Amino acid sequence: MLTRRHFVITGAALFSAPLPALAQNRPTSNPANWARWDAQVTPANYDPATSNPWGLDPRFLPQMVEANDGLRVGDIHVDAIARYIYHIREGGKAMRYGVAIARGNLYEPGTYTIRRKAKWPTWTPTKAMIARDPEIYAQHADGMDGGPQNPLGSRALYLFQGNRDTYLRIHGSPQPRSIGGRASSGCVRMVMAHIIDLYEHVEPGVTAYLYPTEDTVTASS
Repeated sequence: MLTRRHFVITGAALFSAPLPALAQNRPTSNPANWARWDAQVTPANYDPATSNPWGLDPRFLPQMVEANDGLRVGDIHVDAIARYIYHIREGGKAMRYGVAIARGNLYEPGTYTIRRKAKWPTWTPTKAMIARDPEIYAQHADGMDGGPQNPLGSRALYLFQGNRDTYLRIHGSPQPRSIGGRASSGCVRMVMAHIIDLYEHVEPGVTAYLYPTEDTVTASS
């Protein structure tokens, strides 16, 4: 049963800087590659409820669950304590997936609007990310094309407040074994095959609720 108290989204969102001029004109990779890449990150004979080549705790596999009353169909809620993302469906149901959230204090709870979504997007790390982890991010300072090794993975949902891009993202990850943990530089990470499914059900304009993490709840209680 979903509870508002535990709808905790770790705005484990990737704080991407604006893309360089070339990437701004090409926010997603070459569409000719998308079907091949989708097949590459989706297990053979894929069954969302049982396929688990990533070795995840089974509770993080996609599952339809009961939703609390009063939640708007189409909206997204992330429980940062249990490491779940919920997409509210018709008939009092929600589709639940496992997520990874940001490490440390790289997190911004809040209420956001999904104003953009993209398949196999390009990505550029922020200056803060490069300064914090230069050995990881400096090599991509000029941007990185989409693909199975891109940190944004197969799909990305872009979170805004009003017309301002917060640079928070819900996205696929080339590190599926991080699901259930706190690993990212800000983003909400999902298994790439899982967000491919979620992506098709999310419409621009819906609300994403990012709730406090366990350390925030403990500190304020």
